Amino acid sequence: MGWENSTSMPKTGPASFQVRDAGGPVELVSGPPPYYSTEQPLPPRSNMAYAQPKAPWWNARYWRKRTWAIVVTIIVIIIVIVVVVPVEVARANRYPNYTPLNYSLSDSYNGTTFFDKFNYFEGYDPTAGFVHYVPQARAEQLNLTYTTADTAVLKVDTSVGPTSNPDASTGRFSVRVESKTQYNNGLFIFDVRHTPYGCGTWPALWLVDPNNWPNNGEIDVMEAVNNATDGNQMTLHTTDQCKMDVKRIMSGSTLTGDCHNATNDNAGCGVSGPTDSYGTSYNDAQGGIMAMEWRNEGIRIWSFGRDGIPTDITAKNPDPSTWGEAAADFPDTNCDIGSHFRNQSIIINIDLCGQWAGNVYASSGCPSNCTDYVANNPEAFTNAFWEFGAFDVYTAS
Repeated sequence: MGWENSTSMPKTGPASFQVRDAGGPVELVSGPPPYYSTEQPLPPRSNMAYAQPKAPWWNARYWRKRTWAIVVTIIVIIIVIVVVVPVEVARANRYPNYTPLNYSLSDSYNGTTFFDKFNYFEGYDPTAGFVHYVPQARAEQLNLTYTTADTAVLKVDTSVGPTSNPDASTGRFSVRVESKTQYNNGLFIFDVRHTPYGCGTWPALWLVDPNNWPNNGEIDVMEAVNNATDGNQMTLHTTDQCKMDVKRIMSGSTLTGDCHNATNDNAGCGVSGPTDSYGTSYNDAQGGIMAMEWRNEGIRIWSFGRDGIPTDITAKNPDPSTWGEAAADFPDTNCDIGSHFRNQSIIINIDLCGQWAGNVYASSGCPSNCTDYVANNPEAFTNAFWEFGAFDVYTAS
């Protein structure tokens, strides 16, 4: 018997002796030791470190900077939605509380004494109009103002032509009257039966402090230019910090939102009515009632056709809370009405050309130029007259 070599290649190791039985004497042979192939391959070594537990998503201590940034952004968005948005919505929907007031009649302009309560403005027009405003005696002589038992008329001269002496080359005769009484707040009811219109005309029914404009404000109840095809315009003119970019409840269309006289060439914050609210259509329907409520909460103007006058107005017991939506609404939301409007006189006038009618004359479809047309065409002003019933002024008790 003897030791047999392994059939596989021996691994490197120290030299050893191997005894071979060759049927003779024992021979010692030097060589590598036998290799036993009983060794089994080891399995792959696994990671011997312990597995780390996954960090819970709700535990802020494990959040990375990116996660924090996302969370902060979400919180800011929630704050905006929950806090800022409702505040802005509430601000946009602010609106004064027009609590009903009890009004009683305090002043009336009517009949043959209608113009006795007015002063006649004399001289050139403050707004660069092409007119000569005449005093009361001359107005009555030229029949530019007259009354009956139930009407009052104010008109433009139609007698002076290009061959007259004096002629109208420096302006046509017209009238501007200002109420002797000045008002602070109130409800004003104007019975308007005919509105002036025609190329070159700029009539207005308005309120202002004649001695302190624009500091004490201006309220235009009825105003139009030339042929008045755009309807009536209702406007406020003020000093700074009076804007109408707020919630309003009215049927008219907003023209401009800043009432400040130094913006938009003194356009004021205007509201336009429908085309039949002034001029030919309005006159054909026998006019109607213009009602203006002026109080600290705001200024509102209504326009009622002759067939739609509220019965409480006819009964001289007016209640604006029952009249529905106004034609023009000027709330006090972004305008302190009490500080912007004071000591207002009622003004009636018919200007010619001037800063508005003259500036838009060329685009109005009227012939020639404004001043030449006014000076040389007296017959063109047969429709340039106001006709009123009565003016009633009410104060809250």
